[in-house]
Amino acid sequence: MMPWLKSFFRTRWIASVPPVIAAIFFLAFSGKLPPLRDALNLIEAADIRQHLDFLASDALMGRDTPSPHLKKAARYIADRFQEYGLAPVQGSYFQKFRVSRVRLGKENHLTVIRKGEETPYRLKKDFMPLDLTGSKAVEGELVFVGYGITAPEYQYDDYAGVDVSGKIVVILRHEPREKDPESPFAGRRLSPYGQIKTKIQNAIDHGAIGALIVSDPLNHRSIRPRGFPWPSLYPNLPNDAIPLTLALTEKNKIPVVGIGKKVVRQLFGSVDSLRQWQKRIDATMNPLSRPLAGIRVRLQTQTDRQDEETQNVVGWIEGRDRRLKQEILVLGAHYDHVGVLKNAAAGMDSIYNGADDNASGTSLLLSLASAYGRFPTKPRRSVLFIAFAGEEKGLFGSRAYVEQPLFPLEQTVAMLNFDMVGRNAPDTVLVGGVTHSPDLIRINERENRFVGLELEYSLEPYYTRSDQYNFGRHRIPYLFYSGGLHEDYHQVTDHAYKINEYKIAMIARLAFRVSWTIANTEERFRFVENR
Repeated sequence: MMPWLKSFFRTRWIASVPPVIAAIFFLAFSGKLPPLRDALNLIEAADIRQHLDFLASDALMGRDTPSPHLKKAARYIADRFQEYGLAPVQGSYFQKFRVSRVRLGKENHLTVIRKGEETPYRLKKDFMPLDLTGSKAVEGELVFVGYGITAPEYQYDDYAGVDVSGKIVVILRHEPREKDPESPFAGRRLSPYGQIKTKIQNAIDHGAIGALIVSDPLNHRSIRPRGFPWPSLYPNLPNDAIPLTLALTEKNKIPVVGIGKKVVRQLFGSVDSLRQWQKRIDATMNPLSRPLAGIRVRLQTQTDRQDEETQNVVGWIEGRDRRLKQEILVLGAHYDHVGVLKNAAAGMDSIYNGADDNASGTSLLLSLASAYGRFPTKPRRSVLFIAFAGEEKGLFGSRAYVEQPLFPLEQTVAMLNFDMVGRNAPDTVLVGGVTHSPDLIRINERENRFVGLELEYSLEPYYTRSDQYNFGRHRIPYLFYSGGLHEDYHQVTDHAYKINEYKIAMIARLAFRVSWTIANTEERFRFVENR
């Protein structure tokens, strides 16, 4: 430091100024920015351990959505955001949204109309509403859409060549070549495309107004009407064993029911006919989708809702660049878990502490908030920190955000998500985004040369299972960081003492370098639909 500047800093008035202000004053005179290592040094394993021990403590009772204990966790996160210098968004550190406890109503009907003749079917015996069903009555032509899958990366689309807009679709469960280890999807493991929620969202995206779900007969002999076990239909079940849904999506839902043998026989002639159709799809990997000529269906499912409020936790750093600060980088992690084990025996551990899932990712997010908030230099782009609620219930918090964003999605340049980052090999991190976000992967690899983690790209099968999915659905490039699954996943044994806070700190330093690069470049990043 120049002699005159040393003398200046020894003056009485500047010595009394807080260190951060003094540092900024020094920058104004020196023209130099503080080195990035100063920000990285703000990421400390001891702080991560403190966050972990609180969030995964018995006092928070597993942070279920919604619950008073989740609110306590939310308050803790909001207090840290404020302490670290993050600003509230639109005047609050909380983004409120509503969830719905759903019960089956009384009006549930399925009628098949063929050549003018109506055949009504019986609830529970012939058809069963799924937990994803909407509260609507519809009528329309019927279209068979095979497995109901659209997977561009596998050059497979059951909706190719058919128009289902305003129609009701028939969908097989699971996916092609389910028992074939060489299946182009995920071998014998069910890929995200095989999940019912993915199939139903795909049907809605294609304009369908209702869906009939049938067990695929080639691999499953029992063709019964599989749906949700509603307590009103099964008196031996607890009265509170009901689905929890995201309230704002209720208006977009369609009636969805599982159908049994009787309905299948009327639609396809026999179960064996449907089996042969499925066999041809599996053999050729070509869709066999088609309208079921001359058949209409009248379908109604009714649900009754009880809404409750919960919250994401949000805070942001406004960018310093007059133009680029309008663009947003999102850093996120879910802070909820699954609550407590009901009807546990006396003395039995009944709390799902969720230390790795996902107190670890939340603690990493807080360490990044500390680094960004306390570092005197702000990024050119703005950075939004979100702790999501309701991930364990169906990615509710991230869905609520993208449906009602606090900043325009078209100005959101990327999203980094942290989920289960504290276990397994201490020097290894799993990274998702290879399929859709090659530009971000390239940045991650470059920045990792300064950190030295082993990078494994094995998270693509889990794309739909954490909060980056809802951003990807809106074509926002993302990276997904995880330490991977282990024997304590969703067990009461997922305790804080098993977490490696030093591993989390290493991943946090990589994530800071990556996010800092994203937030300070003018580059816009690609989202790739099909690679």
